[in-house]
Amino acid sequence: MNAPAKPMIEAEVLRHVRQPLPHDSGLKHVQGSAQYIDDIREPDGTLHVAVGQSPKARGRLVSLDVSAVRAVPGVVAVLTAADIPGKNDVSPAFGDDPLFADTAIGFLGQALFAVVATSRDVARRAVKQAVMAIDAEAPSITVEDALERGETVLPDYAYGRGDPEAAIGQAPLRLDGRFRVGGQEHFYLEGQIALAVPGEDGDIHVYSSTQHPTEVQHVVARVLDIPDAYVTCETRRMGGGFGGKESQATQWAVTAALAARATGRPCKLRLDRDDDFILTGKRHDFRCDWSVGFDRDGRIQGYAVDLLARCGYSADLSSGVVDRAMFHADNAYWMPAVRIASKRLKTNTVSNTAFRGFGGPQGMLAIEHVMDRIAWATGRDPLDVRYANFYREAENVTPYGMEVEETDTLLNLVRTLEQTSNYRARREEIAAFNASSPIMKRGLALTPVKFGISFTLTHMNQAGALVHVYQDGSVHLNHGGTEMGQGLYVKVAQVVAEEFGIALERVRITATTTAKVPNTSPTAASSGSDLNGMAARVAAGAIKRRMTAHAAEAYGVPEDQIAFRDDRVFVGNQSLAFDELAKKCIAARVPLSEAGHYKTPKITWDRAKGTGRPFFYFAYGAACSEVIVDTLTGENRLLRADILHDVGRSLNPAIDIGQIEGGFVQGMGWLTTEELVFSRDGRLLTHAPSTYKIPVASDVPADFTVALYPNENREETIYRSKAVGEPPIMLANSVFCALADAVHALDPARPVPLDAPATPEAILRACETLRGRPMG
Repeated sequence: MNAPAKPMIEAEVLRHVRQPLPHDSGLKHVQGSAQYIDDIREPDGTLHVAVGQSPKARGRLVSLDVSAVRAVPGVVAVLTAADIPGKNDVSPAFGDDPLFADTAIGFLGQALFAVVATSRDVARRAVKQAVMAIDAEAPSITVEDALERGETVLPDYAYGRGDPEAAIGQAPLRLDGRFRVGGQEHFYLEGQIALAVPGEDGDIHVYSSTQHPTEVQHVVARVLDIPDAYVTCETRRMGGGFGGKESQATQWAVTAALAARATGRPCKLRLDRDDDFILTGKRHDFRCDWSVGFDRDGRIQGYAVDLLARCGYSADLSSGVVDRAMFHADNAYWMPAVRIASKRLKTNTVSNTAFRGFGGPQGMLAIEHVMDRIAWATGRDPLDVRYANFYREAENVTPYGMEVEETDTLLNLVRTLEQTSNYRARREEIAAFNASSPIMKRGLALTPVKFGISFTLTHMNQAGALVHVYQDGSVHLNHGGTEMGQGLYVKVAQVVAEEFGIALERVRITATTTAKVPNTSPTAASSGSDLNGMAARVAAGAIKRRMTAHAAEAYGVPEDQIAFRDDRVFVGNQSLAFDELAKKCIAARVPLSEAGHYKTPKITWDRAKGTGRPFFYFAYGAACSEVIVDTLTGENRLLRADILHDVGRSLNPAIDIGQIEGGFVQGMGWLTTEELVFSRDGRLLTHAPSTYKIPVASDVPADFTVALYPNENREETIYRSKAVGEPPIMLANSVFCALADAVHALDPARPVPLDAPATPEAILRACETLRGRPMG
């Protein structure tokens, strides 16, 4: 096969943007000097809060006696639902998530009350003194439990085109199956934490480790029954978020704020790691029931899938998560007749929530599993089956009616990786190895990623930024995005420094706060740089235009002969320092402050009709993974990974490559080692590092190659870049598919009965099944 043509990119010399600059807090991270909420010097008189939890997963709270709790020395207050001045609701949208349960019990561990004490130790010990009576019922834990009870948190939803049932029935070949996709714990290094400081006249300042300061502000105000303007939420940085702090940081911030309101003293709440596991939601797990009809070349003629999501006891963000799973149920593949249906099932477990990829990985993994099943049924190479089904110029409309405008990008990217990873030769080498190795089997898979970028709720696709230029030429930058380690702050600072032509050191990055930039969206949906970078550029551009106009008038030079670069302003044939022009503007009463706003163009979505353009553009990528499996134990190792990913014209290649590497490894953990296990009474059994295994350094392959695909965003994004936060998670689908490929070598005539996560135990069960001796 000839090498595919790579897109030509016009050279552009920029000082900061597109440069591989370090993370703004990188040095502080290494030194341990980066300040998180637990590092803030506690105000004098700070109290500490602990949460009393339900010992049952489902039932009715008959009585709650906290008199013994109040009697514990050091306890200052005990707060229950009766002490809430406003609404007992911390939900992001649907009003179904109480701060403290007052009647109905929804899951084991649910917050019933809070203890406010002089120390964290006293508060944690005191909660155990509560006496409660619960009229308990058998809980719903699994998808099957919820289906049997007929309980959902939201209505069913489906869309599609054509008559997939007829197309499947008329196709030369047909397959039907059931595939399970597991959940995932966020395991951020910094746990959930908040510090609330009361002010005068009912004001309250909340320091929260949250991806959504505006929502914290709003919900604190709702629960305390005060105006939003009385509440300030501030977030300098998080020690990881991954979606787990988009909506579920709110409850702990509200609890701290309620305690501060009740006591008149600063109050701090930091969840213990075990409690954090128990009290916060995970990635949604799914059962995917599917049917597919295809021809002997593996081309799909009809596809139908039911995505059954286990949502937990309340809706939380399940509406958007499951919708996005549906949006990505096609991944990179054209389906002439298709039906994508979903159920949002209610179980008596903690409410599942946002997680990096926001449902997309679950929908995407299911169709990749189907692609492998088709390949095994037809005897074709799995990559060739994928090629046969790729979107192409004449077949480029998604099941929800959006046109895929970059079909060549996807195809060329995958073909390039096929060659650079030496896929075909390695396929032959692995086949020879497996033929001579009865126990150890190797597997190889190359899988694509097509991921839509934008919030699927249209109104959330907006951002604000505040920029000040001071008379000494330094610049104050603030915006609504939050920093959780992903490098958003430095990227936006690069944009502002580039706009003014000044050194990056002149731009002062400041904490996200609702007091400066109001009504913001969460930092999620991979849109942080797209939205906040644009808003900051709008603000900086407005100031720059005023400075340009003043210089043109003062020096009698046309505006098109004025340029900002190298910390100077060139005015015709002369120049002056940037700070000198700033001083002249101040003297001339030229305003050097601006609030910028940006809203994403082109996006529309009619959910009732199931059609529209919910995404501004797609990001693409592909990964080729090779694994080896011990079929007698299920133990396995990733030997090599080759990744080629499309980030458009990268704002910061170093940051982007780091995001790709981290996302891939996190996705690999989700699909191979991270397993959530609940007991029948609703207790989370994998609630600590001792029982829940995330990837470690030794799980990263020694041969790990990551490259950025040379491309340019066809849409007018910030410097023609593309989002990079979430898409890399789905590159790890190649690891799961490679594991299935290795197991398949045991008996190429049979499909591999392997669900995700492909833990060693799950792999061993699949191997024993193929050997004809299924494990109990």
